Amino acid sequence: MSNIELLSFQETLEIPYNWSVGYLGSKFLAAIRDEGIFYGHKCPSCESIYIPPRVVCGPCFVQPDEWVRLEDTGTLVAYSIVNYPFIDPNTGERRPVPYTYGYIKLDGGATSKLGHFINEVNPEKLSPGLKVQAVFRDKSERTGSLQHDVIHFKII
Repeated sequence: MSNIELLSFQETLEIPYNWSVGYLGSKFLAAIRDEGIFYGHKCPSCESIYIPPRVVCGPCFVQPDEWVRLEDTGTLVAYSIVNYPFIDPNTGERRPVPYTYGYIKLDGGATSKLGHFINEVNPEKLSPGLKVQAVFRDKSERTGSLQHDVIHFKII
């Protein structure tokens, strides 16, 4: 091989992009934005209720065909207290640490779990099985984003 000098440079690029969440995701997010409610998608075969909605039920390979209104309350199934900061894509600001991210099984029959922030970071006050409730932004501030329109889940 010849003696080639490798040159490099560092540059920060901003690449804005949009993507479609499809018709199921659009209905799901519009209901959160417009009504402050959650809908799940129910499989006609096994009756699993998915949130967010899915085009096909994984176990049955059947298309869910019924929308089911779910409660804004649920059960904390699992959680992590995070001490590593990141830039929140909704605000562009660094998210304060620590924060708690949890998986919630919404009341009303949801089979799948919804991931979101929990407003408690004290490990002595957290445990799987706690009842939680969604805290929505004011309707005038909602944008159609799950992570923005639901501020967090609070312990009830």
